Amino acid sequence: MKRTALLFFVCGAILFFALAQLMGNSIFPISPLPMTSASSGEEMFSVYCSSCHGWDAKGVSAPGLTTLAKRNHGKFPTLLVKETIRGEARVAAHGPKDMPVWGVAFRYVGSGSRLEVDVRINNLTDYIKSLQEK
Repeated sequence: MKRTALLFFVCGAILFFALAQLMGNSIFPISPLPMTSASSGEEMFSVYCSSCHGWDAKGVSAPGLTTLAKRNHGKFPTLLVKETIRGEARVAAHGPKDMPVWGVAFRYVGSGSRLEVDVRINNLTDYIKSLQEK
């Protein structure tokens, strides 16, 4: 009986530490997440997006964002951009759909309310729209 309890305890401890290791490496490669103002799309872009999309949004290790409207027959793809930021659109550079880089992350910045997440996504999308080449 004592051996069974000890074996159960050891297996539980191994499982706990294995899960902790997996969780530590999964969703957020950036720790801690830098704080930004939800009202400033420009600030969010410079902190969260510029390292891959470039300070000028013309692309570094990820595609440029200044030609989104041009590539979409002159119309800015607002819904696609919002879905991509939220993690609902599948974009290879942002990882698999269930592990987006920023979709979940915005819940942990500021108050984390659904309303604030929506404000952040709307303001970031508006800023990206303002960068479009004419």
